[in-house]
Amino acid sequence: MNKDIEAVELGQKIYLIRGQKVMLDYDLAELYGVSTWNLTRAVQRNPQRFPEDFSFQLRAAETLNLTRQFGGSSSKSSGGWGGRRRPPYAFTEQGVAMLSSVLRSERAVLVNVSIMRAFVRLRDILSLHKELAAQLRELERKVVGHDARIMEIFAVIKRLMAEPRKAAPKIGFKPN
Repeated sequence: MNKDIEAVELGQKIYLIRGQKVMLDYDLAELYGVSTWNLTRAVQRNPQRFPEDFSFQLRAAETLNLTRQFGGSSSKSSGGWGGRRRPPYAFTEQGVAMLSSVLRSERAVLVNVSIMRAFVRLRDILSLHKELAAQLRELERKVVGHDARIMEIFAVIKRLMAEPRKAAPKIGFKPN
């Protein structure tokens, strides 16, 4: 694996689960070059380093949803070759940072730096989209009602452009 992991590749491995951006244990194990079993074992040996806001185990429904997205029981989410016995762990950005201290390898440090950069890029992209959405809402707010006003302006211009009618001479006898 290169020292420079593409942020795009990593961005595809960041999921939104329970309202948090997370990476799953089997994706992290693949990146770190360890087995999923070894990764989860290191986490279980250090529970004080991984509180609920750093990592959590998926619920059965969440795991089933992932399995359906990946296509069957032999997929990555089920561990392949007959499936996993336990649901995968999800790691938030802080949990991923904590993994490098638990795994303690040079590769773990390099991968961790790349993952942190991917999280930062994802956060930048999301904030850019939020800014654009806010600007569009502001523009929409300003433009609402302009159509009716423009139509009124055209009506006034047409009235001004129309040649004034001269009063037609009255027909008939006019007494002095």
